[in-house]
Amino acid sequence: MKTYVKIYGPPILEALKALERVAIEISKELPEVCFYDILGASAIPLEEETMHILGLSSEEARVYREKLISKSGWTLGDYDFYFEWTRPPTFEQLKKLIAKIDEALKPLGCRYTVTTK
Repeated sequence: MKTYVKIYGPPILEALKALERVAIEISKELPEVCFYDILGASAIPLEEETMHILGLSSEEARVYREKLISKSGWTLGDYDFYFEWTRPPTFEQLKKLIAKIDEALKPLGCRYTVTTK
């Protein structure tokens, strides 16, 4: 099961970086979120800026990269980003992820949709 995010309007690049940070943060709280993908790039490297903001060492970043590699292949289609679940999420888990997404994207002022299927 995956939770897809479609971003409408600027700043798209900043929104994608914010979602990457959400993926790393949420994987600490919800180990059921095992992967994220951005623009069809499986296992993208964490940027130095993101590692610094999150306080990750190079070794911690490597562990996250290994954990975040999808085994199911690309499925973005019309979406910009997705979070993959190891098992179907509960309503509470979905609310937690959506709250994190809202919190990360609110300062950017972009519009977006979240779809889980």
